[in-house]
Amino acid sequence: MIFQENATLKQKLEILSDAAKYDVACTSSGVERKGKKGQIGNTMACGICHAFSSDGRCISLLKILFTNECIYNCKYCINRCTNDIPRATFTPEEVCTLTIEFYRRNYIEGLFLSSGIVESPDYTMELICKTLHDLRRLYRFNGYIHCKAVPGASKELIETAGWYADRMSINLELPTARGLQEMAPNKSRKTILTPMRQIQNGMAESRAMLGMKGGNQSAYWYTQKRTGRTLPGAEIAAIGAKNLFASSIEEKSTEKNSVSKQEITSNTTTALSQWNHMDTSRGFVPSGQSTQMIIGATGESDYEIMAVTEALYQKFDLKRVFYSAFINVNHDTTLPALDGQPPLRREHRLYQADFLLRYYGFRADELLTEKRPFFNTYLDPKCDWALSHLEHFPVEVNTADLDTLLRVPGIGTKSASRIVKARQSGSLDYQALKAIGVVMKRAIYFITCNGRMMYQFLKIDEDYITRNLLENDKDVMKDFGEKVTYKQLTLFEDMGMG
Repeated sequence: MIFQENATLKQKLEILSDAAKYDVACTSSGVERKGKKGQIGNTMACGICHAFSSDGRCISLLKILFTNECIYNCKYCINRCTNDIPRATFTPEEVCTLTIEFYRRNYIEGLFLSSGIVESPDYTMELICKTLHDLRRLYRFNGYIHCKAVPGASKELIETAGWYADRMSINLELPTARGLQEMAPNKSRKTILTPMRQIQNGMAESRAMLGMKGGNQSAYWYTQKRTGRTLPGAEIAAIGAKNLFASSIEEKSTEKNSVSKQEITSNTTTALSQWNHMDTSRGFVPSGQSTQMIIGATGESDYEIMAVTEALYQKFDLKRVFYSAFINVNHDTTLPALDGQPPLRREHRLYQADFLLRYYGFRADELLTEKRPFFNTYLDPKCDWALSHLEHFPVEVNTADLDTLLRVPGIGTKSASRIVKARQSGSLDYQALKAIGVVMKRAIYFITCNGRMMYQFLKIDEDYITRNLLENDKDVMKDFGEKVTYKQLTLFEDMGMG
């Protein structure tokens, strides 16, 4: 282990920005906040900068670890304690300086801050909290901050970070407790789910007190509400929040942000015990929380992964679940052997299925079953589902409801809404559907317009449709992975401009 005790700020940045590249959960959507007089930065959606690596991962331009030192020995992690790699640790002042100076140079609009665990979870989380406090209070930074919560840290420190950050995340690491015990014996599912539940409860209470200015509910929640499904798991926090603030809200229901700070702190059951000491204008974790799991390091099937994902959305009201294709960075013989490349195609299908859960109203047990536990990597999950349920097709686009349209391959959320709105003015034909944005090369096998298919020779037959879909999409993911080097760009890498 090589400690960079006298490293310069630039040297630390080289080490700790490179160490952060394996964390994929770095999106910044879900919150908008305009600039304020006397403060620096904003969180306008168009101002958040991202870079995309060659393998599709989303990388924030200032995406760093606070430290890559770690007391744990997770088999899959490049920063595990037994690895002989350069180590560095920022100070809170250094992270603040980097963030402000990068922002002033228009390199970034926000900060993604994760960390290894140095000395103890509480010690590490305390340093992160000081960093966030100084950024917000001393440097007056009003931009986007995504902060990783350290599993095992105290409730007080998790809450403190939640008042300063826009989004928080706790990595689930692996889909099952069995896999976690096998690959990360120093971690437990309880230390991961406990802060996840705490953040959920805090967001629910913040919503009750401040409206939507604190813990935006996820797309999954809205989709289930639209389809009329109940989410008993997700209601746990909401019910607690309603009970906690019911009397105050009923008395002052017409007043915005009516619950006083004294009412909050007087109740010892609240998850937001530090209300009196914090700036509530942002709310508590206003952009929601997310998590990440590594795919392919252990033997879980796609069915198990999607079941876990669905449970996380239902019971913890997560904004996003991210999937990271396993890369054997440690070349450990106890880890799965790969055929020269990470399972990126599998990761891609899981992301597509995740969108079907969050926006399209699908359930995990509709997409896969125990008897059919893996996705077809040659077809997207929606096409694969449609081919397995041809009894539901063709769909008449001029009469079908929104949820039925959303199940048609080639029709997305925007185009389905446009169809419902456009047909109020008259009947739609295939030319109109194309103008609306329907992907006709997939949709034509599953729809009719005024009782007619687009071409008379089209058949509702699984083999026929599959052959045509694969023929039409033969260039999709062609040579995917063969030309990928899996080397992610760093802030200091020269790029040849052609």
